[in-house]
Amino acid sequence: MINSKKNSTAKYMFVLFLMLSGIISCGPKTFYNSEIDGKKIPVSSQYTTNKEIEDFVAPYREHIDKDLDSTLAWAPVTFDKRKGKWQTNIGNLMADVTFEKADKLFYLRENKHVDICLLNHGGIRATIPQGKVTARTGYEIMPFENSLIIMALKGEQVNDIATYMAIGKKPHPLTGMEIVMDKNNTVKKVTVHGEPVDNNKTYYVATSDYLSNGGDNMTFFKKATAEYDMDYKLRNLYIDYFKETDTLPVNNTERIIIE
Repeated sequence: MINSKKNSTAKYMFVLFLMLSGIISCGPKTFYNSEIDGKKIPVSSQYTTNKEIEDFVAPYREHIDKDLDSTLAWAPVTFDKRKGKWQTNIGNLMADVTFEKADKLFYLRENKHVDICLLNHGGIRATIPQGKVTARTGYEIMPFENSLIIMALKGEQVNDIATYMAIGKKPHPLTGMEIVMDKNNTVKKVTVHGEPVDNNKTYYVATSDYLSNGGDNMTFFKKATAEYDMDYKLRNLYIDYFKETDTLPVNNTERIIIE
């Protein structure tokens, strides 16, 4: 006689085993590379281009090159970051352009005006040769994905900017602010649009997202009371300015004065 109770129990255990096996097998698995094998292949002239790939890419490259190389404006002189101890003509240009575009956008969005623009000398990656100015020029001088940020600083931090400039001795692009130093690089006077700095006043400084986070040791930005992301790439800002301008202005106004 067949024991139906034992048979049912056996079937139950078998089904339970299958279910548990399924759950376990469907669970997440972690895989590890036990060995990585590779070799260094130097890029040299012995490797020729693939004609099929080149033929495929060529029309796209031509289209992009046409857009990048179309004349947008004219540079009456060469704008060069290497010429100038405390300021350069390209630094003045980039600070002035950033200030102008940032102020319009900031007022439109926040009903406030920008007081100062501060960028970094190291962020300028190319010269603007005398002659035609193109979209490619924008990519060359600003190849990074830096965005426009407006930082709200108290007057104390504005004075820290002056100290930073005096100690660093680099021609960082600056506008809206004038720093007077003696021959020993001691800061004697700081003004914003001709007015003495008020430690209790809030000043709005246009800069890049990189610097706003304390990049290039600009730690005074970390003491900002407010931050406004303009969602505007600096590269695009310059290209837009080139499109609106016939001839790039040459502004040699001193922002740092040695007495």
